[in-house]
Amino acid sequence: MRAKHLLKQTGLWTAGTHEKLNGHNRVLKMKDVTRHVVFLLTFLMGRSGGIELHSGYCIGTQCFALAQDPSDFTTAQNQCRDRGGHLMTVRSTVSHDIFNILLGDITGRFWIGLHLTAGCPDPAADLRGFQWVTKDSESDFLNWAQSFNSSCSAHACVSVSKEDDFKWTQKPCAENAAGFLCEYSFSDPCTGLAAEEGESILYSTPIGFKGEDFLSLPPGTTAVRMPAETTYVCFSQMWMQAPWSCEIHEGGCEHKCTVNPNFESTCYCPAGQTVNPANKVTCEVVANDPCLPLRCAHACFKNERDSYECMCNQGYKLAQDGRTCVDFNDCRDERQCPGENFVCVNHIGGFECVCRDGYKPIGDQCVDVDECASAPCEHMCDNTPGSYACSCYDGYKADPQSMNKCQLHCGMEECPAECDPNDKFQCYCPAGYIAEERGELTVCIDIDECEFVYCDQACKNTFGSYVCSCYPGYKLVGRYSCSKNEDDTDGGSGEGTTPSIPTAPPVPLPDPTRQPSAVTVGGLVGIIVCTVFFVVLVVFLAHHTLSGKGKMESSGELKAAEEEAHGLQTVASDA
Repeated sequence: MRAKHLLKQTGLWTAGTHEKLNGHNRVLKMKDVTRHVVFLLTFLMGRSGGIELHSGYCIGTQCFALAQDPSDFTTAQNQCRDRGGHLMTVRSTVSHDIFNILLGDITGRFWIGLHLTAGCPDPAADLRGFQWVTKDSESDFLNWAQSFNSSCSAHACVSVSKEDDFKWTQKPCAENAAGFLCEYSFSDPCTGLAAEEGESILYSTPIGFKGEDFLSLPPGTTAVRMPAETTYVCFSQMWMQAPWSCEIHEGGCEHKCTVNPNFESTCYCPAGQTVNPANKVTCEVVANDPCLPLRCAHACFKNERDSYECMCNQGYKLAQDGRTCVDFNDCRDERQCPGENFVCVNHIGGFECVCRDGYKPIGDQCVDVDECASAPCEHMCDNTPGSYACSCYDGYKADPQSMNKCQLHCGMEECPAECDPNDKFQCYCPAGYIAEERGELTVCIDIDECEFVYCDQACKNTFGSYVCSCYPGYKLVGRYSCSKNEDDTDGGSGEGTTPSIPTAPPVPLPDPTRQPSAVTVGGLVGIIVCTVFFVVLVVFLAHHTLSGKGKMESSGELKAAEEEAHGLQTVASDA
């Protein structure tokens, strides 16, 4: 089974590269970088798409977001889950204060993550029998509406609204609310960047909302400092200035990102434009583009000699002409796609990490697929790492034409027949056997196929089949025929040909709900009785015909004798 493509797992920096952040030099080991980048890429890409979040707020290691999308309770919970979160829990006054930030000027009711999963409300309990969508009932804050209904017919889901001071109010789960509030948790947050006088900073979170005033931000958040347009990304509690790894949002570049000969991420711009030397990511028009005369296939850069030369996008290498670019096999690097059961698949301009056949991606791991869950085997199925194996019940063996199916098998001179439990007269035998009734028991007896002279020369009976072979000086042709060896010079002496083992004349393969057909002893006796009766009938008819003819001949002779006697008597009278 082919698994879904996983994210590329490459580092933000090559081994040994130094990056100066906040006055501290850090050398990141390749293994640690890879591990963090896997998380970052998953965070960036795994939560994209879906609903539009209209606003949000982050504090500590949590973000809360508002979606003004009319939905019922279940749909709202699924929408939050699709982005890696859940409906908002309100366990403290701090969480309650978020309502004023996100819903301060908005009317209508909005779902939160509190519902009654089963049974009736319990007025004596803190959450009154309700439960958070995180499947717990812990809370340091309660804000139930006075209209709380404790009857078993009460509505089972909870919403809040500015109109009633965000009291927890019961609402039918199947009805649409004006929207819902989601909650997301993360680790290694970044604090907001300091803005100088005349500057502003716009943050874009990977969760899907933007803003300018945040106390804490999740990894993967990008920040653009205006008016300089310098771009940063939050990574492992630090802000990293663009261009960063080309694998993430094109390195923060306005146009394209690539890796220069020094293995550093760098931005480049379309022909006629150049990278802004201040922010290193945006493009600006130039009067005389020094790259135009080079006619580079992808991009050019300024080298250490202050001259320009061509370079290629990531996944390509510069050809011998110094201008065009050709693909190279990224998978030759054994560090690509680390982790158990991953394989690297190269393609033009890059590569992908996929799971081996029989595995599927769950998070950042490849997990074995239980193929037996789809019932691929006719009898028994054993799941194995990356695959599965079919086996058969006693009295059966795997069908050589289709190994996931089973056929009857004896392997002895005789064995009990397979009988229908609802009809004891419907019994079946393997191919090469015939059924015989012995009182209340029906057994399968091996047929000696050699008696039917299937083989051209020698024949050996086997259980359920037979083997053809040839005399010395001959060789087996096909299954049954023998032909003389052309190179035989010993006058016919020597060993016979070792034959292949044919099967008995095949019985059509049964469906899983049928069994191979068979002739019972009762049926065979019936055929014999009918044959004997037919022979007796023929003999009787022949005898009757012959007897009638004899009588006619005797009657004719008597009549002739009488006529002759009568003539003699007439002659005597005349005399």
